[in-house]
Amino acid sequence: MRVCLIRHAATRWNEEGRIQGRIDVPLSAAGRAQAAAWRLPYGFMEAACVTSPLARARETAAILGFTDAGVDPRLAEMRWGAFEGRTLDELRAEHGEAMRRLEVLGVDFRPPGGESPRLVAERLAACLRDLAATGRDHLLVAHKGILRASLILALGWDMLGKPPVRFEPEKALLYELGPSGSLRLLGVHPLREETA
Repeated sequence: MRVCLIRHAATRWNEEGRIQGRIDVPLSAAGRAQAAAWRLPYGFMEAACVTSPLARARETAAILGFTDAGVDPRLAEMRWGAFEGRTLDELRAEHGEAMRRLEVLGVDFRPPGGESPRLVAERLAACLRDLAATGRDHLLVAHKGILRASLILALGWDMLGKPPVRFEPEKALLYELGPSGSLRLLGVHPLREETA
């Protein structure tokens, strides 16, 4: 089985560099145009599609043609608590050393009132076990926090330093999904044709 993970298309808050977390920000006009230009890796237009419950992920799936996609709350973005709506620059300026102490925790970074990447990875792992039981390929339309969690699960990334694989908003992460829900990275796929 294979799993293709993509991040939702852009919102106004993405464009402003704001942390969205669980705030349900819709796609921007630019984001809707962006998603309309995307092309999924071979075979995934026929795959089962599951999205985060947040509107930006569901709208992205619908633009890609998955109007009847399933929804799984375990694919929701990381809960950023008190940091939602803020930019990292604002938080670093306001909280200084306290913010630095949080950021060096890697997978155990936990904003006030939020959750850690480790907890996000645990809920993603539970979702993947359920998907593996279906025996089908899946497209998952989710969030940056879910894509990071997939790298934690597949590659043991501790979120200290750069990710072991470069992933960007318009790139899909492709995995082989084992019968127990384990992930093996197959590669990174551009969602739009790359030009030289």
